[in-house]
Amino acid sequence: MFFLSLSEDTEIITLPELRIVIIGGRWGGKSCSGNTILRKERFECGRTRTIQSEVRHGVVEGRKLTVVDAAGWSSSLSLTEIPEGDKQRFKLNPSKCPPGPNAFLLVIPIDSAFSVEQRKIVEDHMKLLGERVWRYTMVLFTCGDFLGGKTVEQHIESEGDSLKWVIGRCKNRYHVFNNKEKTNTSQVSLLLEKIDEMVWHNNDSYYEIDEQTFKIIREKQQEVAERARKRRTGVEEQRQHMMTLIQEEKKTASKLQMILLGSRSVGKTSVGNTILGFKEQEDAKRTAQSVARRGFVGKTEITLVDTPGWWKGFPAFDTPEAIKEEVMRSMFLCPPGPHVFLLMIDADASFNGKLLDAATTHMELLGEGVWRHTVIVFTRGDWLGTHTIEEYIEGEGEALQRLVEQCGNRYNVLNNKDANDGTQVTELLETITGTVAGNGWKHFVPDEQIFLTIEERRRRVEEAATLRQSQIKARRTSLRESSNKLQEMKIMMLGQKRSGKSATGNTLLRKQVFDTCPNEQCQVEVEEVSDQLVTVIDTPGWWKETSRCTEDMDKEIVRGLSLSPPGVHAVLLVVPLDLRFRQAQLAALEDHMNLFDEGIWKHTMVLFTYGDNLEDKSVEEHIEREHSALRWLVDKCENRYYTINNMKKADMTQVTELFEKVEEMVAGNSGQLFCPDMKDVHLRIDEKFKKRELKHVLKKSLEQEYRRRELELMISFKEKLLELQADIRESVASQRPRTLIDKNKIKAKGIGQKKKDEKEEKVDAKINREIEKLDKDILTSTILLRNSKEFLLPDLKGESSAPSNFDKVLNWISSLKIGTNTESQLTLNFSETSGYASIYDFNKDMDMPK
Repeated sequence: MFFLSLSEDTEIITLPELRIVIIGGRWGGKSCSGNTILRKERFECGRTRTIQSEVRHGVVEGRKLTVVDAAGWSSSLSLTEIPEGDKQRFKLNPSKCPPGPNAFLLVIPIDSAFSVEQRKIVEDHMKLLGERVWRYTMVLFTCGDFLGGKTVEQHIESEGDSLKWVIGRCKNRYHVFNNKEKTNTSQVSLLLEKIDEMVWHNNDSYYEIDEQTFKIIREKQQEVAERARKRRTGVEEQRQHMMTLIQEEKKTASKLQMILLGSRSVGKTSVGNTILGFKEQEDAKRTAQSVARRGFVGKTEITLVDTPGWWKGFPAFDTPEAIKEEVMRSMFLCPPGPHVFLLMIDADASFNGKLLDAATTHMELLGEGVWRHTVIVFTRGDWLGTHTIEEYIEGEGEALQRLVEQCGNRYNVLNNKDANDGTQVTELLETITGTVAGNGWKHFVPDEQIFLTIEERRRRVEEAATLRQSQIKARRTSLRESSNKLQEMKIMMLGQKRSGKSATGNTLLRKQVFDTCPNEQCQVEVEEVSDQLVTVIDTPGWWKETSRCTEDMDKEIVRGLSLSPPGVHAVLLVVPLDLRFRQAQLAALEDHMNLFDEGIWKHTMVLFTYGDNLEDKSVEEHIEREHSALRWLVDKCENRYYTINNMKKADMTQVTELFEKVEEMVAGNSGQLFCPDMKDVHLRIDEKFKKRELKHVLKKSLEQEYRRRELELMISFKEKLLELQADIRESVASQRPRTLIDKNKIKAKGIGQKKKDEKEEKVDAKINREIEKLDKDILTSTILLRNSKEFLLPDLKGESSAPSNFDKVLNWISSLKIGTNTESQLTLNFSETSGYASIYDFNKDMDMPK
């Protein structure tokens, strides 16, 4: 059960003192385990989360124990999404028990699955402590009562590779706790014995934090704390000044109208409930439409408009049109317009440039001047613990600071879990009132044209959607008569990465058989569903950027067909409804569909995932509202499409309806399965990557030609500058002897001649600088040409497909458009490439006629 076996004469020394750091995800049972180890209720646990690391001491079985209960990490956030301050504090956990911990207990609860994503989160956090941390780490399984009659070894084996990887990194060191049996002291005794054994293997050493790392982090924390203090002081002064103005004007806001904005799951609806004092339980449904709610806070009438959220880190460009329309429509649900926009930012996650871009692009959909009316509301304030929001702002860096300053340093923090704390709502309303006062008590006036455009577009979308629905109905009616229930159904899933293929496969088979993390290999599963034997082939997703797709990836995708030798009845082309489908997505899709023969389209149906995004809208409205690329795809599949909501796995109606549509498509194909010649498919893959390689070669060749022409032009330009410089010097020299003849004239002109001489010297110096710059650029360009590798075109001879490949290559080359100028040279724009064309206006400085 436990790592290396020791010989009988090996003596394990029991240390008089042990220092233990307990780490792991939130709600994993760390604090309870600390209490079990110390045999006392020293850490608060249960419904209370450990906000910051806590240290407790105790004496157990005659030895001193120091236990550090570290703040847990989020099981849904990657390392890049965790606030900088949290990462720094995690690195400092070992310093809580000087001189360093003998053991880290990595807590993993048995009552929940351990996925690939969780393994990655564990790995990322351990990297913060360095590779050497694994020598001192043991897995501590909690919720041991969930094992039932199984052994922990059976649990490890059943969980799969992710958990086995972690156990392997810990050199097979693990232990199980049942924190409900605190009276069972033997589980603690055995744990301490295992720690002693680990310490023995580590030659009685302990984990030491790097002094340089410790110093750097402490200095950063001090700098952040100082900047946070200054920011807090400035904001307090700003608020005090605003409140003074309000009191002087003796005005109050009897009515406040607000719009709640932010990314998904940021807590907009919860903030609305907290402000209005609503205590009812939220239904956890996503807000799909803008909706206005009204209430009173004291004597102030409040109107709140809740809006659909956008995906975190995705700009407005990637947001579906329906969501953007709802965000813009929100302004017209509280006429004559909102007083403020409350922009939600979650304080328990990192904030970077992508999130800034997402917030900025969505806010600017609302029109000019929106930022003057915007207040940031930081949600999940309980995660800050004893740290101030200013420390979070300063610790996160430039992106968040820019956003805060864009909003005029107007921000507040809300803890929606402490809705009874009226102080936080009072402070927020003070900030909002101050913002309104600063805008002259005026509301934000939305552009009426936005509303008219939305309504007109909605009318056209509904008409087009109705027409599409009638076309589908007519087609289905004709096919339904000839379709029969298939005893066996074979389906292959295709689509972009993270489109929901694997989750859909699980929904169709009514079983968790496909891992929902990005897969790199095909997987086939067969289950009986409603008296039908259903085969689902899940394939790796492709990248949106076709340049990232490799030959091996393409071969693995098409390999899916070989997992069903007779062929497949249907190819489900998975397209998510929660992100826009544009030309880039269509290009990647066609790039992969073209690997098969044209006949694949007759067997293909578009399967829209994330069906919960539609709410009360029809999928036809979504198709008509989105980019024309999506309509092209649906038309290419002859209006065969279906929508599925993988959040409703128990709803068999959607699976039954999808299977009926597949059977109708099969009837339209006279019962034939799609089964292309795999040799042809692999030839197409081969041709695709040869063409890509050739394109790369030609691109490099064109770059070399460009450099050569640029070098020639630079040399020519330098020669002309030298000629011009020589002409100017000769002209100046030829004038000077004549001026020496009449000294009186020299005295008369005096100052004027001196100025002219200075100007000539100035021009000559500028020409010299241009020539020096050219010399450097010529040398650089010469070295680049000299060191550039020679690229050879691929040899297509000797291959059966060579003639057709070569013809296609020639056709492709002939389609290239290379810009030339009147002298049949590659067009170069010096002002944009190297700056040579920023030629000095010699006429101006030499007082020459233009």
